[in-house]
Amino acid sequence: MMYAIGVDLGGTKTAAGVVSAAGEVLFSETIPTLNRDGGGAILDATAVLVSSLVARARAEGLAVVGVGVGSAGVIDAGRGVVVSATDAILGWAGTELTAGLARRLGLAPEAVRAVNDVHAHALGEAWTGAAARTASSLLVAFGTGVGGSFVLAGQPVLGHRYGGGHVGHFASPYAQHDGTPLPCVCGGAGHVEAIASGPALREAYLRLGGRTPAPDARAVFTLAGAGDALAIQAVGLGAAAAGQAVGGLANILDPEVVVVTGGLSDAGAPWWHPMERALRAELLPTLAALPVMPAKLGNAAAIVGAASLILTTSPTPQRNLP
Repeated sequence: MMYAIGVDLGGTKTAAGVVSAAGEVLFSETIPTLNRDGGGAILDATAVLVSSLVARARAEGLAVVGVGVGSAGVIDAGRGVVVSATDAILGWAGTELTAGLARRLGLAPEAVRAVNDVHAHALGEAWTGAAARTASSLLVAFGTGVGGSFVLAGQPVLGHRYGGGHVGHFASPYAQHDGTPLPCVCGGAGHVEAIASGPALREAYLRLGGRTPAPDARAVFTLAGAGDALAIQAVGLGAAAAGQAVGGLANILDPEVVVVTGGLSDAGAPWWHPMERALRAELLPTLAALPVMPAKLGNAAAIVGAASLILTTSPTPQRNLP
């Protein structure tokens, strides 16, 4: 059996694992992302992480044939270059991700491939997770930000400029206060992310008049669970905005299944139920029976999906990693 390294490179941590051709993560390691030190330092640290896993795999007689990366930022998957990125990772934009990593690992360029981390997450769920054995799936993640990916016939739809999946950045009627569109982190206003993300949920609680200290969305959920009426209202507002957005996307894309993931979905019924009610209220009649489910793979999803870039999407490199 062949194996690949899957890398989930995020703004605060980088996780990587050895993944089998069946999509099983055999073992993994995690390091902090050097997000203030520039692209070169991040690639250096990632190469060390991958080399450690390759050595461990070799010691167990496993043939590792390539490295797949799911990375924060807009990733030109054809050239393996970071097109743009937020200040969460300074100096990441413009980084030659696949070529730089291949060079550090002594690999042929085609042995390293990359996509955006949310696309990697969706690929993992489509391969062995909640959307396994489906022809198409829409994954939407609600957490610190809002992102998504439409996987069709095993491939994520990346877009002409590799910007596909920015599902947090279209208009939401919920994203306003007293008739003024809420500012969005992208520089626009009135977008889904401005009302349906974790930070937005906290801001909604404060706008509604919440006075109990709530440093983040987790605290708002705790307050809601304790019966705080304004926290309950804030959670319901963010969940309804999330559901309406996903329902609208489903009407456009008509996926076989929808997978909803991210930190807010992990809160369970208090968020999930109003989200799904709003989603189904938005659906066209032909989509009324659309399956909507939580993700299954958890933190392993992006690792599995990144590895699938090597193991499932095109001919595998002919030689094992040195």
